[in-house]
Order: sequence, then structure tokens, then C-alpha cells
Amino acid sequence: MTSIATHKSTRKSRSTAVSSWRSAPSQLLASLSLALPALFGASAVQAQQITIKYSHFLPANSGFNQKVALPWCAAIEKDSGGKMKCQLYPSLALGGTPAQLADQVKNGVADVVWTSPSYSTGRFPRTEALELPFTLPGDGLAGSRAMWDYAQQYAMADFKDFKLLAIHSGGNSVISTASKPILSAADLKGLKVRSPSRFAALFLSAIGSTPVNMPLAQVTEGISKGVIDGAMIPWEVLPAIKVDEVTKYHIEGMPNQPGFIQTPMAILMNKAKYDSLAPEFKAVIDKHSGQALVDLIGKAWDDGIADTRKKLAAQGNKTLVIKDADYNAMKKSTASVEADWVRQANARGLDGNKLATEVHAIGNKYLGK
Repeated sequence: MTSIATHKSTRKSRSTAVSSWRSAPSQLLASLSLALPALFGASAVQAQQITIKYSHFLPANSGFNQKVALPWCAAIEKDSGGKMKCQLYPSLALGGTPAQLADQVKNGVADVVWTSPSYSTGRFPRTEALELPFTLPGDGLAGSRAMWDYAQQYAMADFKDFKLLAIHSGGNSVISTASKPILSAADLKGLKVRSPSRFAALFLSAIGSTPVNMPLAQVTEGISKGVIDGAMIPWEVLPAIKVDEVTKYHIEGMPNQPGFIQTPMAILMNKAKYDSLAPEFKAVIDKHSGQALVDLIGKAWDDGIADTRKKLAAQGNKTLVIKDADYNAMKKSTASVEADWVRQANARGLDGNKLATEVHAIGNKYLGK
């Protein structure tokens, strides 16, 4: 009897063991389903962190970095609940030159860049109309709104390889000289002046100056050593690279007149990076791009222009306003720049006449004419 009971007990133990062994996989899976989220939760959260590599060519203390790039980064971080953050690279910390920034963002070296279409001759042909002489308001907000209006209507095909976040005016490019005050158009003849773009070079040649192509970082030294007599640079940028410390005179037209020449600036985002974002993150980028970003920059630019004017006046620099007769003489001398561009645009299959006409019309709209 004992033997039989023992045998039955052993058989029952074996049955229980087999049953436990058979149920182990399901129990294991159940345990893993509870453990995995706890085990990998930190990684899942980390995977949701999105870093935006943001590169530009001005110093960290520049108005653009302080009043545009940093506030934009703070806004997208806040509205994404901290899941999107910027990693800023001022002063070309990712390498390259200002002219290479468009390729860097297109190729994913950076996710967002601030650069000028002017630095890439022929690459943004419709946008070139914004550089025509005596076209747009010289201030930041009105000029930027005019550029954005034009770009939305006529130049979006230029940016098909990018996500265009904003295009804005770099402000009126004033002519700053070291030792010679410019009181008339004739005073500009023979001067060696740094040119920020191809169109600025054409402008300077047309009025009798000698344009010099020189990187922004070398301008201050170039003026201090007498290599050049002056430079065409927007007001807001002058103190950022300390050109105001080596020049004494700054020449511009009347406030209600179009500026001599404009430099369009663009904030570009890598298209694949934008497309990879979840809808809620795209919505955050969109909220802080376009007209909202254009207005942010335009107001920051106007503040920067006002601050620069005060700073320069306090240190004894002189702002000289070209008289109407000389302003009109400069317009007449540079009319060939627009005529030549229209012919070139037509040769590339664009309607150069229409684009030039429209950019003037938009400029007049924002000048209140």
C-alpha cells in the first residue's frame, strides 16, 4: 500500500512539474511584458528627444544669435514639452563657409541654417530679384515682410530642396567708410569697397567704386590695414564684427526711400529632418516659422538697427544722408544692373520683367507708396 501511495505521489509530482514546465513560457512572457517597459522606459523617452543642429556664421553675441536663434530654440523646446531642443553652432562651428551653409543643411550636416541666397550665385534665380537696387524698404520689419510676400508668391521653386522657415531682409546695406565722408555720388568713385554679394558688386561698379569680394570675418582687418576703404554691410551687423570701430562715416538714403541694395537672408531646414518629425512636432516648427518668424526677425532687426545707431552716435561716428539729387543720380547709374538681370532671367526661362515689376510693386506697398 505504501508502495502504491508513493508511486501515485511521485506520478502526481511529475504531472505537476510537467504542467509547470508547460506553463512557464506564458508566465515568462507575462513577466516580460511587465518588465520590459520598466527596463526600457528611459530609452523610449530618450528616443523621443529630438536635437536640432542649428548653424550660422555670426558670433554667439550677435543680435541674430541672441534675439532670433535663441528665442526660436526656446519656443520650440517649450511648445514640444521639452522633446525638441536646439544645439546652436554660431561662428560656423560646424566648419565650412557662409556660402556652404545651404549645402550643409541640404546634406544633413546641419538641420537648420541661417544664410543668404546671395552667397550661391545662380542657385536661387527667382530670389535674386530681391537684390535689385533701390527696390525695398531699408528697415527690418517692412523689408522682411516684403521679401516674404515676394518669396511666397514667386520664389518658392527656388527652395524645393529645403524646408523654408523664413526669408527676411538683412536691412539696408549702408556704405561705411574709414576716413572719407561721402557727401555725394561723386565721392564714391574710385573707392575700394567690400561687396557682400554679386549684385552689390554690380551696384558699386555702376557708381564708380571698386568692389572687393572679402569674407565678412576679414572686413574689419581689411579696413584697419587700408586694404579697402570701406564696406557695404547692414546696420545691424556692423557692431557684431566690429566694423563700427574701424569706420567713421555711414552713408544711406532718406528713410522713406528704398535702400541702396538689400541682402535677402533665409532660414533653411533639412527637408528630410522635417519630414521625419511626428505631426505634433511638425506643428511646433510650423507655428514658429513663416510669417511669425519673419516678424520676429524683422522686429529684432529694427531693434538692432536702433541700438547700432545709438552706439555709433555715442562713439562719434557720423551718419550721412545722401541728398535727393545724388540719390537719384545713383539710381540712374545703377539702372543697368536691373536691365542686365532681366535679360539673364529671361535667358534662364524666367519672366524677368514680371519678377522685377512685382518686386518693385511689393516694395512700394510696404513703403506706403
